[in-house]
Amino acid sequence: MKLVQLNGGSRDRRNRSKPVAFMLLLVSLLMLVSVWTVSPSRGAVPSLETIRVALFIEHARYKLNTASATMTSAGALAIGIRQPSGVKPLLQTKAGETVRFTLDDYKVKITETTEFATALAIVKRLKAAGGAGFLTAVPKNNATVYQVMEGSYRSAAEAKTASERWSKDSGIIGVAGKMNVETMGPLHLESGIYSSQAEADKAASAFRALGVDAFTALKQAGTGGGQYTVLVGAAVDQAGLNDVKAKAASGGTLKAADANASYVIIRDDYSVSESANSPMALYSVPLTGTKLWVSTEAATGIKLAERYNRSYRGQFELSGLSGKLAVVNELPFEQYLYAVVGGEMPASWPAEALKAQAVAARTYALYQGFGFQIAHVVDTTLSQVYGGIGSEKPATIKAVDETRGEVAMYNGKVIEALFSSSAGGASADATEIWGNEVPYLKSVTSQDQASEKGLPYWYRVVLPSGETGYIREDLVEATNDATAAGSKIMRVKGDGVMVRPIPLVQDNVPAVGKVGSSTPVVVLERVIQSNENSWVRGPFTPDTLLASIKKVSPSVQGPIRTLEAGNTGPSGRITELLVNGANVTVKNPDSFRSALGGLPSTKLEIDETARMTIAASGDRISERKDGALTVIGADGKPEQLGAGSIFILNGHGEVRAATKEPTFRFVGSGYGHGVGLSQYGARGLAESGYDYKYILQYYYKDITIVKE
Repeated sequence: MKLVQLNGGSRDRRNRSKPVAFMLLLVSLLMLVSVWTVSPSRGAVPSLETIRVALFIEHARYKLNTASATMTSAGALAIGIRQPSGVKPLLQTKAGETVRFTLDDYKVKITETTEFATALAIVKRLKAAGGAGFLTAVPKNNATVYQVMEGSYRSAAEAKTASERWSKDSGIIGVAGKMNVETMGPLHLESGIYSSQAEADKAASAFRALGVDAFTALKQAGTGGGQYTVLVGAAVDQAGLNDVKAKAASGGTLKAADANASYVIIRDDYSVSESANSPMALYSVPLTGTKLWVSTEAATGIKLAERYNRSYRGQFELSGLSGKLAVVNELPFEQYLYAVVGGEMPASWPAEALKAQAVAARTYALYQGFGFQIAHVVDTTLSQVYGGIGSEKPATIKAVDETRGEVAMYNGKVIEALFSSSAGGASADATEIWGNEVPYLKSVTSQDQASEKGLPYWYRVVLPSGETGYIREDLVEATNDATAAGSKIMRVKGDGVMVRPIPLVQDNVPAVGKVGSSTPVVVLERVIQSNENSWVRGPFTPDTLLASIKKVSPSVQGPIRTLEAGNTGPSGRITELLVNGANVTVKNPDSFRSALGGLPSTKLEIDETARMTIAASGDRISERKDGALTVIGADGKPEQLGAGSIFILNGHGEVRAATKEPTFRFVGSGYGHGVGLSQYGARGLAESGYDYKYILQYYYKDITIVKE
């Protein structure tokens, strides 16, 4: 490797917490613990009996869509229509029966065929190509006809665009040959009332014989159960509905279906079982006006296949919202917290940390109100992680029960109890993340080192090719050799050792290279494996970084030659970012995480690999950012810097890897926005003997903990 002696300090620096200073702080705080107690609140303590969690929803703040919801339970599923006066029953499944729900919206009818194998092959192709396939069967002209539909679209225009795509799909054409792809819509005509499903099925079959779509449906009637009817046609507009009416005129009296009626269309679906002998009930819910309610008495809850086959307590509400299927889980509030605590924090952590998480999660949910129009929260980190019954553990249930009803308040009002995985040694002030002052969200020192326990160390090394990367320490061994600058030379143990771009195995990120046994490598530094407390990301090319930044701040112009932190906040997080010396405009400082390629936090140092400070003749200092550079090496010979790395020895004996063209590495600490409670910090305090009230009052300044 080429080693060049240059003046100026390295820009590749760690921003580490100071454990000694933190321990001194803990000692002083221990003296206060006996007098830091809960004060009575002067305001009403909020409470919530049940909470509504959106698992799938189309909303301005959050979009996660599904074309169907497949549910099962160890017990029977009771299905009804939810109205302001209560739930009106429609039907009940058998114990253990799986049923599927979708919207009665705009779909693409791919084909109709009497060959099940053909229909199934088309559905499999749809799934492989990212579509949502439905394989249903209907009796028609004394035969079983399999109908393949795709998608869940909010408009005829969207469905038409999809139909054009699928009609040209070579995979489908190869199976089905010539197709008559068409769109289906939610406009129907309605026949009379039938005494049984069998009678309605027979009537629907008669209408289908006339060349129109017809479906058995169950609609809510008064205070009793449902009534069977037949919905004829699946038109996308009034002209299509008129055409249906003309074709079906001889089949009996038809009237326009009541747009405000609450109903479900009933079909046999084979998309999940993929067997002609195993049909599943498929229920289609109107786009508007109907809230389908699904409940069970089984203690094991209701399993939802589309959400990782998780099982949930409580009930489900299915409805159309903004043209998409909304799936909302409603359950007792405290039972919801059982799963949130288990989803947000390992159940093996100290009990006091779990209780701190329980109070924070309860407080956070209460602060949100109906944040998502028809739901209080969603089940992801946008709100807080909720994984259903599978996330519950005895320890998390106990933590919730032992803090039941307790919330954190400031000046008589419930606080926004924000929390993140790790503060990286210091929690963030609210101004560093969202740019606004919040009196109880201030920066405090945080004991987050627990995430590093038991992790291996890695060496950042220089390969014989001049490339740099990381090798885990157990894959190299010491030698007695060193470079002229005093850097240690180590030797690789074993063949096929992967050299990683960061000190972490990432299966989806290509390795820098692969080296064999006895390969000599020069050590630049030794670091802990990237984790929630300390991490390395990159290197990123200017083009990659520019594309990422433009998603957040479209006005940024490239190419990127320099990238610097302009200002930082109380905890050291960046609050201003400069590209080529110009300020990057973002919604709030936390947006820098996504702008810089999805970094764990904004508490970071930027390593501009092409930048270096050079001492020239006459006491002149110059700052090199990129471009050509002629250097005098350790052998005293001038040489122009090539395409690879150059290694700089500063006045402190530290060697740094630099490059001719700019790339950018990020060395940081913390995981998440860092505001409020640090989960790893809560663990650290609990392991030091502090209780949950102290932990909460440590991270949320001047709060009181009150109980309803």
